[in-house]
Amino acid sequence: MENLPPGYFQVPQPVRSDGAGGVDKGPRDIMRDLENPDMLVPPTTDAGLIPNLRFSFSDTHMTLNQGGWSREITVRELPIATTLAGVNMSLTPGGVRELHWHQQAEWSYMLLGYARITAVDQNGCNFIADVGPGDLWYFPPGIPHSIQGLEGGCEFLLVFDDGNFSDLNTLSISDWFAHTPKEVLSANFGAPLSAFQHIPNEQVYIYQDKVPGPIESQKVQSPYGKVPQSFKHRLLAQPPLKTPGGSVRIVDSTNFPISKNIAAALVEIEPGAMRELHWHPNNDEWQYYLQGKGRMTVFTGNGTARTFDYRAGDVGYVPFATGHYIENTGTEPLWFLEMFKSDRFQDVSLNQWMALTPTELVQSNLRVGPELLHALRKEKWPVVKYPGFSYYPK
Repeated sequence: MENLPPGYFQVPQPVRSDGAGGVDKGPRDIMRDLENPDMLVPPTTDAGLIPNLRFSFSDTHMTLNQGGWSREITVRELPIATTLAGVNMSLTPGGVRELHWHQQAEWSYMLLGYARITAVDQNGCNFIADVGPGDLWYFPPGIPHSIQGLEGGCEFLLVFDDGNFSDLNTLSISDWFAHTPKEVLSANFGAPLSAFQHIPNEQVYIYQDKVPGPIESQKVQSPYGKVPQSFKHRLLAQPPLKTPGGSVRIVDSTNFPISKNIAAALVEIEPGAMRELHWHPNNDEWQYYLQGKGRMTVFTGNGTARTFDYRAGDVGYVPFATGHYIENTGTEPLWFLEMFKSDRFQDVSLNQWMALTPTELVQSNLRVGPELLHALRKEKWPVVKYPGFSYYPK
């Protein structure tokens, strides 16, 4: 491959180094095969039947509006993902995701730009804040809220605690007004029928407005005060847990108290490093890849395992309590989010488990010797990298 002229690449073939497989001469999507080398030529350790655990936002349908766009990955696109669903949304400068609420909890990570969010809780306490890159927000089920792009616009990820969720099937203020008799609206608000002459006749969803002024200019004083627990959390400002090979920032109800239904970790894996072999004892894992390239093998027991390749914009999924790792297969840092339908982040380290088990038991069970036993760690390192034992792309 190194002898090819610049701009050329070697056409991948489903042939393993041991000679298994054969050349594919038929119709094919070569670029897709290049993106999924471990599906075209699976590791010999892959075995059995595991459903698809990867879907890209690039393969989803776009909803385009004046003021922004959205696309989503739900059980329609990724049937295994029953616990969580995700929406990727962008708002123009001044673009508004209208006043609305959900029957599900909403957790969000700001990818690019800045937005203003508003909410009011069941006690009449209100919340108005600006959010930027690396910030989170969380709205419990039933809490009405809105999102508006500030100067330069914004893009963010929304995660909901139900795999069947669709953002196009939410409860919006414009939709409710459109389907309520005007005489009822008049009686409810004590305003003449003429006040409702120009209301929308269907759900607005996203619309274009002017960029709002400074947050001080939009403050609304509630007689009941501000919400007792903030709906915003600055995740990137949170000190990370650093280990050889990367870093992890964990956010759940212990440090973001309002987030009762969704826990998460922001993981950074350096080239040559990996998210160690582990599993989660509390729920399925929903992943969103922010930057870089990686691969993951998921082990579900009974001799069954499958390997998937991921890149920025992909969603990954890991069924409850199944073993897995994530390895950086690129030349830049790999960043991704791990998310769970839970109030707490929990994981079990294979390395730590073995280190805290009687040595003789581990030795007899796996038929291993001092080379492995002396390398075990009693402290958990979510991301690992050992000199001389790292993976680098060919």
